[in-house]
Amino acid sequence: MSDNVSAISTALGAAGVAVIRISGDSPLKIAEKMFKPTGKTAVCDFVPNFMYTGEIDCGNFTDFGMCVYFKAPKSFTGEDVVEFHCHGGTAITKGVLNQTLKLGARLATKGEFTKRAFINGKLSLSSCEGLIDMINSESEGAVKAGFYLYREKLTKTVEEMQTILLDAISELDADMDFPEEDISTLSITETIKKLQIVRDRINQLLSTFKSGRVVKNGVKVALIGKPNTGKSSILNALLNDEKAIVSNVAGTTRDIVEGAVDINGVRFNLFDTAGIRESKDEIESIGVNLSKKALNSSDLILFITDGEEFNNLDSEIWSIVKDKNYIFVQNKIDKNPTLDKRADISVSALTGERIEDLKQVIYNNVIDKVDLASDYLCEERHYLAMQTAVEKINVALVNAEIKTSDLLAIEVKEAWDVLGEITGKTATEEIINNIFSKFCVGK
Repeated sequence: MSDNVSAISTALGAAGVAVIRISGDSPLKIAEKMFKPTGKTAVCDFVPNFMYTGEIDCGNFTDFGMCVYFKAPKSFTGEDVVEFHCHGGTAITKGVLNQTLKLGARLATKGEFTKRAFINGKLSLSSCEGLIDMINSESEGAVKAGFYLYREKLTKTVEEMQTILLDAISELDADMDFPEEDISTLSITETIKKLQIVRDRINQLLSTFKSGRVVKNGVKVALIGKPNTGKSSILNALLNDEKAIVSNVAGTTRDIVEGAVDINGVRFNLFDTAGIRESKDEIESIGVNLSKKALNSSDLILFITDGEEFNNLDSEIWSIVKDKNYIFVQNKIDKNPTLDKRADISVSALTGERIEDLKQVIYNNVIDKVDLASDYLCEERHYLAMQTAVEKINVALVNAEIKTSDLLAIEVKEAWDVLGEITGKTATEEIINNIFSKFCVGK
């Protein structure tokens, strides 16, 4: 790629500063026509990585800002890059961008800057995925999961496994090239050892996927119970927001009401459900069915009672819940202070009593199962690729003793290729385009 592309790299709107980025073979020539430095250094003589103040000519108006030049290959994209830092008004930002386009740049497509970084060898494909994950993160845990990818940790691990497989292929090739040396038995034995090492490493990573998805996407928590136990009030209290309608009339909640809360860096996606009971009301019945679906798809259930007599309906719902991952929450202790021995925690959504304790109980339920200090496999694409690689390795192991070296080498090479899809070495154009379509323009 040698043309110049330009885009706004900051959010468009009123702000202190906005950044317009140009990348390509000659962005400095565009800057020469747009930027008038306050100092004596001409634009063509700008020292890379230094900020220069001056006037930005936008055609119909002028802004006072800064310009910085990043010389290839020491830039984000690996190409020459120029950035204008202007005042962050919408009209000013668009004016700077439009002037770069008039002077020969074209508007960048979604994720084009990062795609150029990938093509120019500055980032692996998985690192690019980590970058977009960080940008889209809504919790500290999600940022951490994205950073693991962005800093090439997964790439390094995958490349180490590919090196082991490549060594195995080389030994098998040597066996084919020098049959008179009679090294077949030795090469097959070494191949088996290497395949087992790679298989075990992949399986260890695969075991982290469920936790990784929790860290990245958050924990789905359903609030379940009979009508009028205060599920909506607890949702509002946890969110510190009047998200759900609260009423003393049983059956008020007809649909799933959603909200999210960050607890100690982990995102919890809360779903307030309709009270589960038999109803002749068609709309309420639909809500009850949605509640049952939410119950089955949740990572955690808050089973909520109101401190009144534990009746048949409570028992019926509990029988569905008790074999799942749940927390028994007794609400309304301001009205009914007698504690149910089965409850894990008692709260009052009305007064806020022990709501913060409930948050910690919810958090501990996850943290007992997820170590936030570890690294995780969190992208489904990576998970599926590794699953396929393990399948191919297992086939190779089964056939190691009965197949010739050339056929075995083909199977090992297939596993190597699949792992290469993660880093981008063997990824198809379709995979690459799909990943960068998730980016915003300007990144």
